[in-house]
Amino acid sequence: MSSETLRTSRVRPLPLSGLLRPGSPSDIWFKPALSVVVAAAPPNLTLLALGRLDLAVYTMAGSLCALYAHNRPYAARARVLALVVLGMVGGLALALLTASLTTHAIVLVTVGALLAALQKTLCDATRIGPPGNVIFTFITSASLFVPQSTSQVPGHIALAAAAGAWSWIVGMAPGLLRPHGPERRATAHALSAAAAYTASGTATARADAAAAVHTAWQSLLSTGARSAPRRPLERLLVRAEVALAAPADTDPQQLRVRARALRGTGPVPQPDDLGEAAEELLGVEAELDSPRRPLRHRLGPLAPLALRTALGCALAGYVSLACGVGRPYWALVTAAALYQANVTLTWRRGVQRVVGNIAGVLLFAAVAPIAHLNQLALVLCGLAFSFGAEALISRNYWLGSVCVTPMALLITEFATYQRPGEPITDRVLDTLIGALVGFAAAIAVTNRRAGDRIEHALGAVERARERAAAVVAAEHPAPRDLEAARPGLSAAVVDLRAAADAAAGEWWLRALPEERVLRAEQAGHRTLAATVRRQGLHTSEGARA
Repeated sequence: MSSETLRTSRVRPLPLSGLLRPGSPSDIWFKPALSVVVAAAPPNLTLLALGRLDLAVYTMAGSLCALYAHNRPYAARARVLALVVLGMVGGLALALLTASLTTHAIVLVTVGALLAALQKTLCDATRIGPPGNVIFTFITSASLFVPQSTSQVPGHIALAAAAGAWSWIVGMAPGLLRPHGPERRATAHALSAAAAYTASGTATARADAAAAVHTAWQSLLSTGARSAPRRPLERLLVRAEVALAAPADTDPQQLRVRARALRGTGPVPQPDDLGEAAEELLGVEAELDSPRRPLRHRLGPLAPLALRTALGCALAGYVSLACGVGRPYWALVTAAALYQANVTLTWRRGVQRVVGNIAGVLLFAAVAPIAHLNQLALVLCGLAFSFGAEALISRNYWLGSVCVTPMALLITEFATYQRPGEPITDRVLDTLIGALVGFAAAIAVTNRRAGDRIEHALGAVERARERAAAVVAAEHPAPRDLEAARPGLSAAVVDLRAAADAAAGEWWLRALPEERVLRAEQAGHRTLAATVRRQGLHTSEGARA
């Protein structure tokens, strides 16, 4: 049996090694890091000049929206950022309204837990992220424990909405200089992943490359109607698909050269070795015309994660209250931040969260004397930590948490300074409570739908493979049918791998059909290769080099 097959034991071992090892930074780590600083600085400095820095806790809700959608093409980014701002302002409004109506801690924790579960579900279903649901949960949970009167709520919401509108402008502004930058980066990543597969030939590299190509196609499709600047990118993605179909005949160095060119600011390289068969990508038009999967169908499989989040956050908040913490929102946020696709990934995130938060608390203790010199120092320290969080979090989650923790503590001090001892003690206690209780909830709430998702994914791959095989076997297949068969099968194979990976780290499941998954993946990739060859896209790039 292959070493890459899925485990079938009911309780998976929890990893300890490598959890804190830094990785390579994201290609665009500086974009969210700079954006959040540019989005937060004007509102904070304006309020500072007006002597109302206490209101910055509300403008920060809108400013943090600038963290989102940096991997999206600008046409799609405009829509996503608008939805992020609306979701942030809506969650804040509900939290502030609740805070104005009651100060009962049990009620506030319960509302916060339900909001966290809703935010987790919607962010996962719509794939909004990074950073996903955690920012929403941090804002709404903290706001639940800010004293309010009902008459103050509209003004505070208006401040958040204004800052959110500024964040939208900040997020869209780079499009004026490089309007197709996100699509170029996605295509470059697909070419690099295809080059890695042609060089190594491993099943893992093949799955990674297929996922990168699929993601790049989704990036292009999200822009809507096809445009002239986008067509060369489509042809480069076909080149990546050809590499997956015929790795032995592909020069990986040529793919890497094209990927580097795309990451720069020069013209898009033209893959002239594909011939006339790639001139009309009819499958792209078919994909654009196909209906999107309804949101309710995407919400169903997420029910166990929603229940884990609601239960874990609520219990973490209640335990924190029982331990004497007056504002237990950080325990709630810690629990919400843990939940990933399965128990094993949740464990990894929990360890990283605890280590990062404790290190961040120590960093706050060291920086607090400087931040407390005056309000300007407080604002500047907050901006510096917000930049550091985004600069480091793509290397490893715990590194980002080292900066997120002091940033969050400084935000709570915009209204009034606190003696460092009390918030430090509460934060450490809440972190440990949130991590332990949150992980216990992840174990208690089983996700048996992870196994069902594999069965559905296997069926989808088989149906897509049969359709593609029938087209390939036809004596004179129509070009439109050939091109339309490829993206559907490619997406089904990628979804199968994602479902298998998610189930592999889940507990309390029946034995997983690892052999069927491997056979289905292999058959799917063979059929994809046959489809590419039947289209006449396969040329020997190695012979041309």
